[in-house]
Amino acid sequence: MGPLDALWHLLNFAYPALAVGLLAAAGAKLLWRRELATVPWLRLARDAALAGLVVLAAGLVIFGHDGKMATYLAMVAACALTLWWRGFLARR
Repeated sequence: MGPLDALWHLLNFAYPALAVGLLAAAGAKLLWRRELATVPWLRLARDAALAGLVVLAAGLVIFGHDGKMATYLAMVAACALTLWWRGFLARR
């Protein structure tokens, strides 16, 4: 595998976490507009995407390969919990 192939492989591994993090943060800012007015969207998206990446890496270590539905379920749950914590609990 060449360096360009390795880069594409890494980007395709990280894409689900980044996409879910960005979309979930945008949805949270849209749904809870008043409650999350003081929380920057970029911070929400960054933290949700990082939580998703950590879960994807843990799923890769635990299962031996990526693409397991259990890993994606855990990624969505970690993303939601991170948004809840950063958006509502960390402000208090």
